[in-house]
Formats: sequence, structure tokens, C-alpha cells
Amino acid sequence: MRVTDQRYSAELDKFDLAIRMIRHEARTGTIRACTGFSEDRIRKIYGTYFRDGGLTTVRRQRGKSPRRIARFVDSPPRQLEATVLAALFVLCHAGELGREGRLQRAAGTDRVTLGQRLCQAYEAYRDLHPQPRLSFEWAWNLYHSLVDSRELYLASCTGCGGHYVQDSFALDYHHCPFCEITDQQRGSRT
Repeated sequence: MRVTDQRYSAELDKFDLAIRMIRHEARTGTIRACTGFSEDRIRKIYGTYFRDGGLTTVRRQRGKSPRRIARFVDSPPRQLEATVLAALFVLCHAGELGREGRLQRAAGTDRVTLGQRLCQAYEAYRDLHPQPRLSFEWAWNLYHSLVDSRELYLASCTGCGGHYVQDSFALDYHHCPFCEITDQQRGSRT
């Protein structure tokens, strides 16, 4: 097999994505959803490249991916980070902002491309937040909560006009987490 053969490029893209996602400590099910690889193949990739002195030491997450959305809106700092991540989904073309603040899957995106774009968004998020409150798995949950289940949406702030992640079924005061944090800081100074 010559790596330069065009017929192998799709397989190499999947393999590179699996390596990238393992570095972000993604669960096997999440990697499988993006690459189409079997669980056994993902475990073999991990065993070959990451366990026992491989590329780097990576902790493997077990169990199902997180599904609750309360983590994204239960405090202004976490809501702010979720909002940054949602904006990065749009900037990295993993999603498109539709009507009424609803995020939609980017048109014509296959699962490998989506996985690459989500990794790109998460890596940019990590650059902006060196000590992030949200792991890759929580970013995966955020994306699906915005796009698929629509439990979250991007609301509009009356104070600054910006958008922020909001629970679709909760009372919304139309106040973004940035304005909330700023108001709290002003209140503590007086």
C-alpha cells in the first residue's frame, strides 16, 4: 500500500481523526460515531499508539457520553464557556446559525468532516480556556443538544445584543453570562 494512493485517503482521514479524538480523551462510542471504526479497532489504535509509552499518556473515559444539559447553564462561567464553544462550532463550520437562534448541522457534512470540525472547535476552545470546564465529551453533548435534541439554543441578550447558550425549556431573563458576570463584579465593588 502506498500512502499517497488516493483510494486510501478516506481511511487515513478516519485514522487521523481517531488519533485526534483519543488525544482529547473521547469515548469509544464517540469515536465510532465519527469514524465508523469498530470498538475493537479503536481499542487497538489506543493500545498501539497511547498505552505503555506510546505517543502520549491518555486517560480513557468509560461508559456513555454525558447527556444532561444543566451543566451548560447552571452557572454564568460555565454558560459563558458553553457559549464560546457554540460560537466556535459556527466558526469551524460544524454548524450554521439558523432562525430563532437554532444551530443546524452544516450542509453537506459527512461524519468524518463533522468530527474534524468539532475537534478544531474544541482545540480553539482549549486555546482560549487553558483550564476548561468542559471536556471533549461535554463539547460533543453540547453540539448534539444544540443541533439534534434542540434542548439548547442561542438566545439574544437585551443588554449587549450578543448570543448565549440557553435552555429551551427554562425561564430566560434575556441576560447573557458575560453581562451577568459583569453585573456581579460591579455589585461587589459598591
